[in-house]
Amino acid sequence: MTASDRQARVTETGAATTDEGYSRGLSPRTIQMIAIGGAIGTGLFYGAGGAIEQAGPALILAYLAAGLAIFVIMRALGELLTYRPVTGSFAEYANEFLGRFAGFATGWTYWAVWVATCMAEITVAGKYVQYWFDIPQWVTALVVLGVMFVANLVSVKLFGEGEFWFSTIKVTAIIAMILIGIGVLLFGFGHAANPTVSNLWNDGGVFPNGFSQALLALQIVLFAYVGVELVGVTAGEARDPKKTLRKAINTLPFRIGLFYIGALIVIMSVSSWRTFHSGRSPFVEVFEQIGIPGAAAIINFVLLTAALSSCNSGIYSTGRMLRSLAQRDEAPKGLGELSSRSVPAAGIAVSAAVMVIGVGVNYFSPEKAFGYVTSVSTIGIIFVWGVILVCHMIYRARVRAGALPASDYRLPGAPFTSAVALAFLALVVVLLFFTESGRTAVVVGVVWGVLVCAAYPLLTRRNAQPESV
Repeated sequence: MTASDRQARVTETGAATTDEGYSRGLSPRTIQMIAIGGAIGTGLFYGAGGAIEQAGPALILAYLAAGLAIFVIMRALGELLTYRPVTGSFAEYANEFLGRFAGFATGWTYWAVWVATCMAEITVAGKYVQYWFDIPQWVTALVVLGVMFVANLVSVKLFGEGEFWFSTIKVTAIIAMILIGIGVLLFGFGHAANPTVSNLWNDGGVFPNGFSQALLALQIVLFAYVGVELVGVTAGEARDPKKTLRKAINTLPFRIGLFYIGALIVIMSVSSWRTFHSGRSPFVEVFEQIGIPGAAAIINFVLLTAALSSCNSGIYSTGRMLRSLAQRDEAPKGLGELSSRSVPAAGIAVSAAVMVIGVGVNYFSPEKAFGYVTSVSTIGIIFVWGVILVCHMIYRARVRAGALPASDYRLPGAPFTSAVALAFLALVVVLLFFTESGRTAVVVGVVWGVLVCAAYPLLTRRNAQPESV
């Protein structure tokens, strides 16, 4: 079978057609902002407080190291996307290059990652609302989930416009924070105690709690990057996907450098790392310390926006992934149907229903809810990112053998860079065994693996005899 045939129809391995029935309602500007927004979430805005407390200024190096690995993963995904752009990208490539079970496991795992991530987002949304109102976390979580669910049912264009404005708010806030922080450092306005760049190394050194604590913080760091791969899920609904997705991926180093590295450098320069603690956003704390009237409330609103954005993305991606699985006969057939508005309404509804578990977690254990769900997301996304790298390495091998067409958007330094990124992900898995939340993630990962293995023969229905080629 030729490469064009492989892209045109369902193959014996279950690869889905590229004509997926979606409306290409995501414009280039929307894709760009989705890509930017995917790199800015509660992992940075909220989770960074505990990570700073744990690792100190060394957290900047942890974000840099993880950011380099993420860039390799995204360039590998970009090469696969230019070879064959499909909405269920990760699962589709696993299906093609690693076999049907790998595609099944990858698709369902990515679905679980975003279900858990959305639970984390509605958790912190509840915390942010409590900044102004004494409302139980679970109430806010339920309301947020309901609003995002309805918005995703309307149309992909509404989802895209929502993400565009959510991302615009987040980007504007971070840039403003960086500029104000630089102003504090240069001109000394505000009430921050001893703002100076030397806070990065003078208050206990770069590794104040030891190198080991910086390594252990990688679990939190990786969760902050969950969402950068979302552009791959938009392939079936993006206009001119090969051009648009390439541009979005090319801007990733700039986004990581500005929004993660730049923001953390400014935050820990304006105030000593010792002033930041778990359970509090470092962005809110910095503005409170500077003493700008109303600034902390404004940043808190931005953080709420970030949570809404990620929850919006979670509902979007889970619905599309379930439809992709259903199209390959790896999920109930009804989940593969599109509504009259060209959205996978059944998949969205099922995903949102499962996300209600997050409301329950917030009700029974509001203090530990964020830690529980982030650990689940981390182990799942490591698996998905690893699958992307392995699929890319196999794709490259087949290109060299002349079996598949080469992409004109190649990962630099492959396969060496792919192998290094895989080794980095393996290191993080090992590190999970050294923290309580990490061990929880490993246990959940094992349980999830057993469930996937058990569900595979139940959910898959063998296709008809493959077409002759």
